[in-house]
Amino acid sequence: MPAQIPAHDWDVSPGEAVSLQKELRSAIVLSDLPRPIQYVAGADVSFNKFEDDIYAVIIVLEYGSMKMVARSAVKDKMDFPYIPGLLSFREIPSLMKAWQMLPLRPDVVVVDGHGIAHPRSMGIAAHFGLVAGVPSIGCAKKLLTGKFEEPGLEKGDFSPIKKQEKVIGFALRTKYKVKPMLVSPGHLCSMDDSLQVALHCARGYRLPEPTRLAHLTVNQLRKGEIGEGAVLF
Repeated sequence: MPAQIPAHDWDVSPGEAVSLQKELRSAIVLSDLPRPIQYVAGADVSFNKFEDDIYAVIIVLEYGSMKMVARSAVKDKMDFPYIPGLLSFREIPSLMKAWQMLPLRPDVVVVDGHGIAHPRSMGIAAHFGLVAGVPSIGCAKKLLTGKFEEPGLEKGDFSPIKKQEKVIGFALRTKYKVKPMLVSPGHLCSMDDSLQVALHCARGYRLPEPTRLAHLTVNQLRKGEIGEGAVLF
């Protein structure tokens, strides 16, 4: 597996962040996931409007059962402004703190956001995969770039997201008649694997189970219902 990229400074201007994305995207590797997959993680953040506190959670699930086996939770401060396309600079520093304390490392991480289906091919899932040195997949709710035809209404129906005729991800129907999720590989994951993992993790809700449970857990952290730290169940 390729080594993770060297750490870089997160305290950058928006213009510097764009330049850094353009520089780092050449390091993205799209390759088949190792088999069998034993553990899959979900990563998400939460915050209150007009506050600089940020809450970051990574949960680890057993791949077959989707049972949660570990989690890490962090309350942190964020400095970078909210700018679409640059969310990694706002959120990854806190997610990396959660990653570093995680008691069980997964085979692949599903991130609430885009992988390469991003204007500069460097969505938060791709960027996280690079800095953590882990296979990653982006599962987003809103399109950032490219176009797709609406997939069929049944769970498992999908259509390619294309940008200048190049496939950069998929619009995947994860539940009958719900809006499709926008799935793309981040790093160390193939296009087909990103689709198959997202579909495997679709368990009756629009959001795949890793990011759905990460979303619920990070909101519990934000509301004070769980504490910071790492737990192995």
